[in-house]
Amino acid sequence: MKLPSRYEDLDEAYKGRLIPNKDLIRSIKSAYSSILISGGIKFLPIFGQSGSGKSSGTIELSTHLPNTHTFLLTPLEIESKDDLLSRIKNEHKNRPEKILVPIVDQFEENVSGKESIPSQFIEFISLFDRNELKSIPTIFIWLTTSIEFQKALADATSRNSRILISKNFEITGPEKSQWTEIIKDTFTIHNSGKSLADFGIIDSDIETVVFNSDTIGESIQNVGNKLAEHLVDLQDFSEYQIILLWPVADSIRNQRVMQFTLPRDGYKLNWDAFYRELTTDEKKQLPLAVYNRTRLYFDFRIVPVRVADLHRLCVNLNDDQIKLGRTYLKRFEQTHLFHIINNTWNEYDYAPVRERESKRGDEGKEWYKTVTTSPVLLGKRIARILTELGLKASFEKEQKSEFSTVKADVFVERTNSEKKKVIIEMKVYSSENTFPSSIKDQIKVTLKRHAIFAGFMPKN
Repeated sequence: MKLPSRYEDLDEAYKGRLIPNKDLIRSIKSAYSSILISGGIKFLPIFGQSGSGKSSGTIELSTHLPNTHTFLLTPLEIESKDDLLSRIKNEHKNRPEKILVPIVDQFEENVSGKESIPSQFIEFISLFDRNELKSIPTIFIWLTTSIEFQKALADATSRNSRILISKNFEITGPEKSQWTEIIKDTFTIHNSGKSLADFGIIDSDIETVVFNSDTIGESIQNVGNKLAEHLVDLQDFSEYQIILLWPVADSIRNQRVMQFTLPRDGYKLNWDAFYRELTTDEKKQLPLAVYNRTRLYFDFRIVPVRVADLHRLCVNLNDDQIKLGRTYLKRFEQTHLFHIINNTWNEYDYAPVRERESKRGDEGKEWYKTVTTSPVLLGKRIARILTELGLKASFEKEQKSEFSTVKADVFVERTNSEKKKVIIEMKVYSSENTFPSSIKDQIKVTLKRHAIFAGFMPKN
């Protein structure tokens, strides 16, 4: 698990997604225009607090300004005029059409006698300005965390002030209002699509950290510390798994349910999608940290099931003796729902569910209209289907804890998983009543019920 706070630790694929620093881009464009008119080189000393995004904003200039080429100078190149000139010429030879942007990244923090560095380096590049680099567009940038050192660099240009772009340029990083999304995105990209909420850190936790931090780097580090604390708690997993079974009669309803899930991850609740659907008042008033803990604790899933896969097995719901056709049972055995309940999802070669127009689908839609008022009978039949497929299933089964009692519409006991008890809640809603808001509301109801069941929150 990774949550990098420094530019050099970021994955290469993520670096190009960093938010551009508009002020820096504007200054570089202006400097290049000046070079085109007057020739020579330019120099920009940049101050920024540690973690403010100096390195990322500067090194990624070439991502947002394709006609530039940024590169970091080595200690030897910073201290040696000949090595510095050789590096510049070599970069120009390889990229003759580019504006060169050599970068010094806080070199003064790692050497002794740093008081002599500004005048020496400025002397080097001032000579280049008049001679070797007068026809090679080059903009030198020096990054520092010291305002005093930035001033020393700027003062050293007094004899050749034309090269100085700005004496007090500061990088403060992206707007603070963007930090929460940046932190979430950074974590997701570096952890195979997992979200911070999957590890117990929700938006309100991040926002609290952001509020108390001075830089985005500090925020990321503090969220990382909070994450480490939460990992200890998350090892206490419940033996229960909760599945919301949601019959869908067409592709629109299927998609509406699926948008709240992570299908390839076994239809786990997509917390970010659920959070986006909440109203402003709900985000303020609901115990979201408790709800998130609950969905992690119970391995919360929402599984859409095509009514066509239920229809032939679920006719005549009042007849408990009706024979279930083997062909239809075999077909049900191949559904995503069964693979999840049977704990064989990881052995399954995932293929997305697609609701196609067909006679079977049309017949399923018509049948489903007749059973939306009979969720108990439908749950009873599904328990029987699961039993005939070799699972130990029952219906309307009460589960008791020291805190409360919940009733499983369908209950499955299994021996091939740490989650030995599966609570299935039937969400038998008509197609006309299957909206994102109704799905969200049912998620809220189920999370609250089981948060109380686990003792994560009081009944009232």
